[in-house]
Amino acid sequence: MRTLITLLLISILVSCKSEPKQPTSETDTKELQLEELTTAQKIANAHGYEQWKNVNRITFTFKVDRGGNSGNGRAWTWFPKKDSIQLNSDTNTVSYNRTEMDSTALNVDPAFINDKFWLLIPFQLIWDEGTTISESVKSNGPISNTEFNKITLTYSNEGGYTPGDAYDIYFDDKYIIREWTFRKGNAAEPTMSTTFENYQDYNGLLLARDHKMAQGDFNLNFQNVSVE
Repeated sequence: MRTLITLLLISILVSCKSEPKQPTSETDTKELQLEELTTAQKIANAHGYEQWKNVNRITFTFKVDRGGNSGNGRAWTWFPKKDSIQLNSDTNTVSYNRTEMDSTALNVDPAFINDKFWLLIPFQLIWDEGTTISESVKSNGPISNTEFNKITLTYSNEGGYTPGDAYDIYFDDKYIIREWTFRKGNAAEPTMSTTFENYQDYNGLLLARDHKMAQGDFNLNFQNVSVE
């Protein structure tokens, strides 16, 4: 009888040990759901990606201030649900839809993709296809030399306007991007490194308006940002 009781206890203990943890509250359920997200999804969500489905229109002006010189930049209006785009620049105004590209649109679209990429990189991690994203590691940021988390986003060698490029993305423990390094063609040496700063909330989207280099008075920035 004692042997039988002992075997039953062992059986119960082994059974309890092998049972997966079940959420016991709403908080536990949210924690389990968060653990299942990829790092890219956590970064996107930290910047308001869950609100993107509500965006009908986004406007922004892409500018580069350098050496005391500041141009008017490129002013974009994008209707993401229709994928319709309008550019207002010093020289012309162009409207097009990315589902129907003519020669004029093909000349303008690379600039839109570039400017949108700088503004919405947290979401591009989710949107873009043909990419690989590394595991997160600890690494010092190229500008501040502060320890952050880092992932590397690499594009395939085929398709897109800049195939094969790589981006080292540095983010804090709240998954907010603080710095990055662009490496053209996945070169070993950095092509450009900048900060992500002056974050502002636009109807739930958390967007960095300034990107500065370590030296000089370079600032790639966004003006006239609005989200509807």
